Amino acid sequence: MLSKSNLEEILHIALSTGGDFADIFIEDSNGTIVACEDNKIERITTGNSHGAGVRVIKDKVISYSSTSKVTLSELKKTAKQAASAFSGSANKKSFDLIAQVPQKGILVKRRPHEVPIEEKVALVKTLNNTARSYGDKIKQVTVRYIDSNQAISIANSDGIYVEDNRIRTRYFLNVIAAKDHTLQTGYEAPGGTCGFELIEEYNPEEKARQATERALLMLDAPHAPAGRMMVVLHSTAGGTMVHEACGHALEADFIYKGTSIYGNNIGKKVASDLVTVIDDGTIPGKYGTYNFDDEGTPGQKTTLIENGILKGFMSDKYNAKLLGIKQSGNGRRESYHNKPIPRMTNTIIAPGKTDPDEIVASIKNGLLVKHMGGGEVNVTNGDFVFDVTEGYIIEDGKVKHPVRGAIITGNGPKVLQIIDMVGTDLGYQTGVCGKYDHAPVGDAQPTIRIPEIVVGGR
Repeated sequence: MLSKSNLEEILHIALSTGGDFADIFIEDSNGTIVACEDNKIERITTGNSHGAGVRVIKDKVISYSSTSKVTLSELKKTAKQAASAFSGSANKKSFDLIAQVPQKGILVKRRPHEVPIEEKVALVKTLNNTARSYGDKIKQVTVRYIDSNQAISIANSDGIYVEDNRIRTRYFLNVIAAKDHTLQTGYEAPGGTCGFELIEEYNPEEKARQATERALLMLDAPHAPAGRMMVVLHSTAGGTMVHEACGHALEADFIYKGTSIYGNNIGKKVASDLVTVIDDGTIPGKYGTYNFDDEGTPGQKTTLIENGILKGFMSDKYNAKLLGIKQSGNGRRESYHNKPIPRMTNTIIAPGKTDPDEIVASIKNGLLVKHMGGGEVNVTNGDFVFDVTEGYIIEDGKVKHPVRGAIITGNGPKVLQIIDMVGTDLGYQTGVCGKYDHAPVGDAQPTIRIPEIVVGGR
């Protein structure tokens, strides 16, 4: 265990060639994965990982070096290596590391490492058996359970010193159903910054039924019609739209590089008056929640768009300084191998004032999207394409029948501008963001009405 004086010594070495700022990120993590395929437990993996990274910043240049050996001598070498990118005289900056205490602790009722492996295996078997109980049309069921316990220590030359522990738990279920030559999938993947009590909030049998029934329902559904139409994105569709279609474009590194459509638009109207977008790393239990980001900045609630007006961006320390804005606690990294960059936490379109049923009842002809799959987004201009894994035709305000094969395509910023109804509900989706490296996130939205968007189908 490194002492405070050890960390200060390492930071001074990192600044020995003229760096303006230095920090240390130390990680000790462990976790479990239980995987089930072909109706049997294929793999049970437990493991530990530990290491540290030292970052030095001078002007606009970042030097980063990491090691898997967390000793004083090794970290001194790592600091020298990071400092070797520069050739100035030593920065004699004085600082005293002061421990930061989280404003709110994260409650974990059942720490995963204290749960017997047999209980985790039983959860996976329940998910698998429930899905397969639906009969011969179920051709494949894939289940994963994963938990992680990440202990971190962060110290920097501004005097910040943080120690924290992050526990996350999640399970995945993917079901493939087949009939004749048609294949359909159903997918559920709840998770949270919590322990094994996750299964109390997200009942495994219920989630398995939802995924399986979705796959079976879509087998007999006719193909979706194609063309421009009114679309209702139900809250159960989760926040894929807000994350991909506008969230990334509000991250400070894209703003600084000039590759975001939202650059130079602070204070300007960029969305409908009904639209407020928030990134909040403090929501209890959600997958993107933490006490501190990976730079030691407290997790925060950041209003990005308020009643259609662009209010701010998600930033880490480096890009906040370049842009002259406040740090928002969004500096994130996958592990000690990676330097931090701006990333979303839990990104939300805030609920509105309209009953969701009223939104559906307002549609004469349109598409109701209740579940979305994968997709692609161009961060530079906001163009997107998303698969619809559960959709329904709406006629004269009534939900009529399911349709399969629908794809919605459009432009995220333009969609935000034309949203004309926003529901009082809110539905979350758990995911892992793959921007450069991987980070756990949560996305959410209420039921919203989009007056016109292109739907691909037949």
